[in-house]
Amino acid sequence: MAKIEVCFTPDTYGVYSNNEHIVVVTDILRATSAISTALHHGAKEIIPVSTIEEARAYKKKGYLVGAERNAVQLEEFDFGNSPYSYMNDDIKGKSIVLTTTNGTRAIDLAKNSYQVVIGAFTNFDAVVDYLAASGRDILILCSGWKGRYNLEDTIYGGAITQALERKGVLTEIEDSALSAMYLYEMGMDDPYKFLMNSSHRRRLKNLNLKEDIRYCLSLNRTDVIPIYKDGKLIPLRELQLMDKK
Repeated sequence: MAKIEVCFTPDTYGVYSNNEHIVVVTDILRATSAISTALHHGAKEIIPVSTIEEARAYKKKGYLVGAERNAVQLEEFDFGNSPYSYMNDDIKGKSIVLTTTNGTRAIDLAKNSYQVVIGAFTNFDAVVDYLAASGRDILILCSGWKGRYNLEDTIYGGAITQALERKGVLTEIEDSALSAMYLYEMGMDDPYKFLMNSSHRRRLKNLNLKEDIRYCLSLNRTDVIPIYKDGKLIPLRELQLMDKK
């Protein structure tokens, strides 16, 4: 049995920080959706870095690198943070370095927690089942937009809260999670429509990325659960195999 909270922006993470939490980092549009997609399509691991300078250093060493700022791929790198960029055979077995405007910053902030899980609608049921079985307190860390609140990450936190409540595994739903759940319940029948006027939805639409939006709001495209371990994101099943050795 567990408690759940939602941290709405990385700038307030210090209020919630607890080394015993499982922290679910989410950046629905689009970093955590892309990470889950890349591992589903065979990438060996994702190495999240906070700065473009770090990404360049890895690029010079021969790594494949994804880099995005302000929702736009940086031209000198191999990928941005569109999930569609990672749906090809070229990434199988490869280590991919990733830096994004918001998501990789949130991962870095949470890295010293008990465990960091990467959450998206695209791996929703797998993450819910894992959290339900863990018995640990849970913090949903919304990546937001440059320190600001955003709607899509918040409703994801609400969706997770609702799903865990229905499983009967929560002893406490703190106000942050309760408000996120109420918000999700307002838009759960059609999240795409509900987010129509949200700020990041408008940014991506202006960049002709409507298909990215639809993909990132779709449920259960994969059962891969990315877990942060020693500076890398690897599938949970790989971590479990390592632990058995």
